[in-house]
Amino acid sequence: MSKDHKPNCTSERLRIEKLGGVIYDGYLNGQLSVARALGDWHMKGPKGSACPLSAEPELQETDLSDEDEFLIMGCDGLWDVMSSQCAVTMARKELMLHNDPERCSRELVREALKRNTCDNLTVIVVCFSAEPPPRIEIPQSRVRRSISSEGLNLLKGVLDC
Repeated sequence: MSKDHKPNCTSERLRIEKLGGVIYDGYLNGQLSVARALGDWHMKGPKGSACPLSAEPELQETDLSDEDEFLIMGCDGLWDVMSSQCAVTMARKELMLHNDPERCSRELVREALKRNTCDNLTVIVVCFSAEPPPRIEIPQSRVRRSISSEGLNLLKGVLDC
């Protein structure tokens, strides 16, 4: 379900350029790292005029299933320092511990701050069930795997989440 509205995303870039905007080093008009935003009035024209920075949301209607556990809504202060999968993994672990979406949101904010986010930071976690997420059972594999200590150290460096 996740989609970034970054200026260098193809659909956003085409929309921006069509409206006279430019993308410089990944920034809209050399100033903003997002293509859609609430606020940033200095970047917008008079009400009703076409502008490269849009406050128009992208809407997606989705039928939820029993497998859908929660939704994370966050601004670029979170997503600039954390992948969607990392946020989901962290939120799931937090919800399994205490099943408190507000506390889970605070933990995601704390983690983004630890990762030195340089932008504003808003996170909201919405749970779709009153119950905590179930433990995921991973079947045991019969294949034996091994890795050298050098390979393990390289992997740890890449996977630091």
